[in-house]
Order: sequence, then C-alpha cells, then structure tokens
Amino acid sequence: MTGLANDTLHDTLLWAPQAWVDGRWQAGVALRIDAASGLWAEVRPDVPPPPGTRVLPGPLLPGLVNAHSHAFQRAFAGLAERREGENDDFWSWRDRMYAVALRMSPEALEAVATQLYAELLQGGYTQVCEFHYLHHAPDGRPYPDPLAMSHALMRAAGATGIGLTLLPVLYQRAGFTQPALREDQRRFATDVERLLTWRDSVRAARQPCVNAGVAIHSLRAAPAEAIARLQRALEGDAGPIHLHIAEQTAEVDDCLAATGRRPIEWLLQNVALDARWQLVHATHATADEIDGVARSGAGVVICPSTEANLGDGLTDVPRWLGAGTVLSIGSDSHVGRQWPAELKLLEYGQRLQLRRRNVAAAPQAQQPATAARLYQRMLHGGAPAAGFARWGFEPGARADWLVLDLQAPGLLGVPASHALDALVFATEGLAFVEVGVAGHPVLRDGALPAQAAIAQRFAATMAELWAPA
Repeated sequence: MTGLANDTLHDTLLWAPQAWVDGRWQAGVALRIDAASGLWAEVRPDVPPPPGTRVLPGPLLPGLVNAHSHAFQRAFAGLAERREGENDDFWSWRDRMYAVALRMSPEALEAVATQLYAELLQGGYTQVCEFHYLHHAPDGRPYPDPLAMSHALMRAAGATGIGLTLLPVLYQRAGFTQPALREDQRRFATDVERLLTWRDSVRAARQPCVNAGVAIHSLRAAPAEAIARLQRALEGDAGPIHLHIAEQTAEVDDCLAATGRRPIEWLLQNVALDARWQLVHATHATADEIDGVARSGAGVVICPSTEANLGDGLTDVPRWLGAGTVLSIGSDSHVGRQWPAELKLLEYGQRLQLRRRNVAAAPQAQQPATAARLYQRMLHGGAPAAGFARWGFEPGARADWLVLDLQAPGLLGVPASHALDALVFATEGLAFVEVGVAGHPVLRDGALPAQAAIAQRFAATMAELWAPA
C-alpha cells in the first residue's frame, strides 16, 4: 500500500459520529482494524470514543465496488460526443473505441488507469472489477511478457491504493455468425487455456488488494462450446465470472436469429448460473428472464452513465429490485466516475420513463428512502461481483471507508438522517474528504498524495495518444 500507509499503522481504532451499519445510519460507531490483515475486527455502534481512538471528521460510509470497468476507455471519455454522419449508436461508437485500443501501450495503459483509479477513489469506489480484454501488442502478437497489460493495471492499482479484481476476458469471434475476430479486434484474442493461465498468474503474484476471476466478453464473442469448456474448468473455483449480456437490441435480435433464444433466455437454459456469475448490463430483459436470474442467485451489474451515453436503453429497475436480484454498479467506459451520480442517474431514468418519483423506494418493506435502498443493494451486490464473501462495516470484511465532507455543496446543513439522500440527489462534485482501503487512508483532504504527479503523467499520455498523425 502506498500513500499514507506507513505513518498510519497506529490508527487501528476509528470512531465516527455516525456510520452506515446494518443498512442504516447508526450513531457513535467505533471500528477496530486488525492491523495484520487490514480487515475489520470489531464494529460497535452507540459508544463514546474509546481512549486512543482517531475521531473521524464526518459520517462514515463503506466504499462501493465498481463492478465493471474498461480502464483504457478513460482515454476516450468525452471524445466521442460529436456526430458526423446520419446516425450514431453503440456500434459506431464501438468502431471508434477500437481505434483507441489499437494505440494503447502498456505504459500508456498504466498512466490512464492510474488517473482513473485515483478518480474512482475520489468518487467513492474502493474496489474496481477490471473487465480486461486488451491483452496483446498492437499487431496482435503476444508481448514477451504475455501479462504486460495486466501488470500495467496492477501497477496502477498499487500506485493509488484501490483494490483490484482482474478479470481476463474470453474473446474469440466477432459475432454469432463470424468464425473469427475482426482485424481491429486482434489485440483481444484469447482461448480458455490462456485465460485460466493468466488468471492463475495474477493470483500467484499475491499483490496486496488484488484478486482475479474470469470474464466472457459476450455470447456473440464466445462460442457455446468454449463457454461450456470454461464452465467445466471453473467447477470448484470461487472466483467471479462476468459476462456482457443483452446490452443492445441488435444483440438480442442476432442471438434470436442464431440460437432461437434471447441472450438471457439462452444463458438460463444452457449455463448453471450461481452467485459467481455477474451479468453486465442485462438491459433488455423480459419479466421471466429477470425472475429466472433472481432464482439462480446470479448478479446483475448496471452501468447507468455508460448505458445512457451509448443509448442502450433503460432496464426494468423495479422488477430487478422486486425480484430480489443481487445488484451492483459499474462505470464501464468511465464517462462518469462517482457512484452517487450513478445511483442518481439510475433512479432518474426510471422517473423519466414512468413519470413517477422515488421509483426505487419500497415503503411497504420499510424502505422509504430511495438512495438508501439503492446504496444498500449495490453495497451487498458488490461483494460477490469482486469475489468477496463479506463487504461493508462488519467483522471479517476488508477495512474500507469513506468520510463524507459535510461542507460539500448539497450536504451543508442537511440533517444527519438525510445525509445519504442529499449525497445522491443534491450533491454534485466530490464529497468524500477521506477514503480508506484495507485499514489505511489512501486519500485525505479529497486527494491522493501523488495526485498532481498522476495527473501530469496522464495529461502527457493523452497528448501522445491524440497527437495528429
């Protein structure tokens, strides 16, 4: 761990005037960190500050898992917002994004990912799940170190202090009827055996706060026999398995034409889903598919800012919530990098579609606060998405925390009971004065110690990536 770790090893006991424990605000919370493991050893609400405690300057929240990230796309954020032709959609955006992928070296990826991970910490995420398919050199051949791009991401995580779940991606073809990848997808090529080798190598490195699972890019990008072979190889492995699915209506139509089934329908019929499986987007899902996913125990990762930016559409949030589906949040292409803004957009999309307010609230279940219900579901669902059995303020979970800045616009003067509501729906900009990961503050006064140097390197990298040819 970098940053402030060395001079904070004595800070093993924290106290907050209020903290989010067991799904609600509780007052006077003492939290003891096991310094050897970086896990919470004890969480006690309704106590005065014990002797030797570091008293935190504001309300305390657990950090959220960012359950879906393509770090290299941070270099493209804000640069695809012009339309030169008659039509612009996900597929035309994707073609332009591939051009960015072809320019990215390991050094450039490290600089971009380091900037991104610093921004994610500022935005309240303490763990990021990296859906990583940018593996090979620009000509499509493996680097001398086949994990060169993965190591760039791991160095970026180490430099910022964020936790990282690395998910090497199975990517074998361009579409349901295509036998191989397109030329501009050459850097993505993998097979099941290489995928598992890369996963095992990341695990063997034992970098602090880094773990690994696997991902399948999509049903269109991986043949059914490869998915079945991977599933057999993963029997007995506890790591997460992520998959893009039903993001676009064209994908649904293509899957119907190729298999006779919709994507989620096909998955439910052909794969033994369980809590390891994380279905990313799942935007175009029927009521029966939603209920089937909920029964399976699989999770769904919603990425509101990217789904809005790409024109994907709106998923049926009330149905996912009502079915009891395990849900988490992701920032995907990183046009947004703060989880309060993602939750606001998630709710606002439903309000605009249904012309109602507080759609995600459930007063009939004693959950009248929209922000609280969404935050708690994403907090709970982030754990399996990142491969953790525990998350949040409970013994045995990793000791991560966020301290709210009560002087931030939108939070100033708000009653303590409404702090989470105001954070999500009334606050713009950064609102966390301190962020801790694995028992150590990595961000204080709203920034990392190396923030300026990280930004300078990012700016130089962007200038090189986007220099005129």
